[in-house]
Amino acid sequence: MDIQVWSDVTCPWCYIGKARLERALRLFDGAVTVTYRAYQLNAAPVPEPIPVRQVMTETLGGPERAEELFTRVTAMAASEGLRLDFDRAVAANTFAAHRLIAWAATQDRQADMLDALQRAHFSEGIDIGSLLAIAGVAGSIGLDSAAALAHLESEAATIAVNTDIEEARALGISSVPTFVIDGKYALPGAHDTATLLSALEEIARRESANAGL
Repeated sequence: MDIQVWSDVTCPWCYIGKARLERALRLFDGAVTVTYRAYQLNAAPVPEPIPVRQVMTETLGGPERAEELFTRVTAMAASEGLRLDFDRAVAANTFAAHRLIAWAATQDRQADMLDALQRAHFSEGIDIGSLLAIAGVAGSIGLDSAAALAHLESEAATIAVNTDIEEARALGISSVPTFVIDGKYALPGAHDTATLLSALEEIARRESANAGL
């Protein structure tokens, strides 16, 4: 089974969805490959780091609505063993982070790099729009931080990230996470582990039945 996951690094639902998918796959009886694909919820430049709390307060129209969202998503993440610290998180354009994830994929560390960047953003208050900072994140998982920085300072992987974003548009993906399974089953949203597992088992059953025709 092939699973393509479109996600954005600063999307809390994507962070939660990744954890739930990994748990579902540990329970799933079948061979699966997972590829994480780039998506940007907001492609606007962020010249200076801005606290996420400030951005969401302005976006949602006030502190009460923002706090309600923070409380809900923080509790949901905690139930999956994830820590979200919106007092430290800063907003950032994620294009460079996606390029770094593409670079890590060439070393079979794609999922690890995504996880490290999400943790850096949500738990550690690291500006993932900073090339130097995210090269350091690469180093924290055992990759060559100097090579990571050289990659980021070049134009490498720009085409790959743009291709992911364009393919998402062609598929009609407008929210993340979105899981595309075997190229024909789309499952949007951070569904709970049981729902994901049930969907994977049903797809496997259908594909097995189709193969027998």
